[in-house]
Amino acid sequence: MSILVGKKAPHFKATAVVNGATIVNDFSLDQFLGKKDVVFFFYPADFTFVCPTELIAFQEKLAEFEKRNVAVVACSTDQEFSHWKWLQTPKKEGGIQGVTYPLVADPANSITENFGVLAGTYGYTDDGDVTFVGSAQAYRGLFLIDKEGVVQHQVVNNMPLGRSVDEVIRMVDALQFFRENGEVCPADWHKGDKAMKATQEGVASYLSHK
Repeated sequence: MSILVGKKAPHFKATAVVNGATIVNDFSLDQFLGKKDVVFFFYPADFTFVCPTELIAFQEKLAEFEKRNVAVVACSTDQEFSHWKWLQTPKKEGGIQGVTYPLVADPANSITENFGVLAGTYGYTDDGDVTFVGSAQAYRGLFLIDKEGVVQHQVVNNMPLGRSVDEVIRMVDALQFFRENGEVCPADWHKGDKAMKATQEGVASYLSHK
């Protein structure tokens, strides 16, 4: 498992489905450099069980990300045609119809592997042939990438464990508050809460007023 915090997010170009229906080639997060922070998250597979609850939850809060000037992008190891079909399938049939943010296709597993969330490893047989051990799917990895393309936050869940979209928004708020104000965000900080200066005096002042 890779720790990417503090490093540039791995570069990629891939096919994606955008706006719920349009298949585009050469999709890249580079389009957001200098313009938007990005929430880039992985999920195991289309047409599964926990996954639609997460993708729909992100869609339901998409306006909250947009008003913070944050792009939301999802990725799995499925092909773009599977993404497209899932996006056309009604929710009552297990689909994610209505999701509008991009879904990146990574059937070669390269993006998933470069971000360190591939649930399996490549190896070699006794004859020297490449083989794959494990599940060619992604763990539930999530990466908050700033406007400079640097990963500021990451979290990785095992496949049965769904994520909290509200926690992702909290981390976005913390990143943007620090960038705009220079103050750091203590434990359980939420937008509107008191922050503190990154000094011993700042810590003492914050704790004394709790």
